[in-house]
Amino acid sequence: MKKAVLALADGTVFEGRALGYEGETVGEVVFNTAMTGYQEILTDPSYKGQIITMTCPHIGNYGVAPEDVESRRVWGEGFIVHEASVLASNWRSRLTLPEYLQEARVVGIEGIDTRSLTRHLREHGSQLGVISHLDLDPRRAVAKARTAPSLIGRDLAAEVTCRQPYEWTEGSGSWAPHPAGNGAAAKSGRMAERRTPWRVVVYDFGVKRNILRRLVDVGCAVTVVPASTPAQAVLAMKPDGVVLSNGPGDPEGVPYAIQAVGHLLGRVPLFGICLGHQLLGLTLGLRTYKLKFGHHGANHPVMDLRTKKVEITSQNHNFAVRIPQGLNPVPAQPLIAETTHGRVEVTHVSLNDHSVEGLVCLDQPAFSVQYHPEASPGPHDSAYVFEEFAHLMEKGHA
Repeated sequence: MKKAVLALADGTVFEGRALGYEGETVGEVVFNTAMTGYQEILTDPSYKGQIITMTCPHIGNYGVAPEDVESRRVWGEGFIVHEASVLASNWRSRLTLPEYLQEARVVGIEGIDTRSLTRHLREHGSQLGVISHLDLDPRRAVAKARTAPSLIGRDLAAEVTCRQPYEWTEGSGSWAPHPAGNGAAAKSGRMAERRTPWRVVVYDFGVKRNILRRLVDVGCAVTVVPASTPAQAVLAMKPDGVVLSNGPGDPEGVPYAIQAVGHLLGRVPLFGICLGHQLLGLTLGLRTYKLKFGHHGANHPVMDLRTKKVEITSQNHNFAVRIPQGLNPVPAQPLIAETTHGRVEVTHVSLNDHSVEGLVCLDQPAFSVQYHPEASPGPHDSAYVFEEFAHLMEKGHA
């Protein structure tokens, strides 16, 4: 098989075999600890600008099914695996993983020690890298990685967002999770009483389709708008609530979104997910920072400080919101911070590194989570969060 190289900006080089589309690619190299869900991961717009390493050694044995994409195309800049399966054992499959990468023009590499690479990234941090099938000279590959543009300060949301507003009507169907009534709306029984859909506007900073499905599942009529849509245009739609979606890169790289959130805060219920969580934090006057190697996977434990319950969550982010008081160790009680827009309570915290995973505004109808409650891939522990959003909109109409 054709040889390929992976070169990191710190001078580390791995040699392996070419996978997918023949070429060369550059991006920030990160690792994902999910054992399955590679198709959803590749098509998650939050991976724009990143080369994805799968820590599970064998990837692709169930192939690729068209129903499992999370957006209109693959956004990952490259793909790194130890071994890519050339066989697909799945009645839904239409392509093998190598065929899919070839068709999507994704440059990949296999046959390297992904455990060693993952350990290196944990110790030295995520960093820019190059995968090349064309130029196997290690020195030139390292030089290309060192001169590649950083993710810090870049507006990647503008590159992945939709160009025009559109309506979304598809729910989860038979795949819908049943979260055992642990959401506030389910407890109150009010979900069943709502007969007209909630009018919800979703800012597309890189939204995953399963977020839209989950909103439909809890009774929302969804309109998706481009990332640059002014707040006035959104308010003119008279929504019952606004969702700030996930997306790629540095939240400080999208100042127009922070400005829009500032105009919406207090005027309409807000629900932020991942990048949307960070944008809400910046709007409140909190700071964000870049994590050493990010959170990427479908098995991250998060504690709800209000109930002390632990959820296993799906995550994909490189930045996090900083609370001045800090969260190390995990506080025994929910932590309340003063911000430029009133009080905010930390509701969820990562049990891996004690970073902020959830916020709720105590003086405004707004809350956010850093993880992905829609999963896809991942467990459905956090599906109740969408019910909480419906309950927040209901309170606004009370």
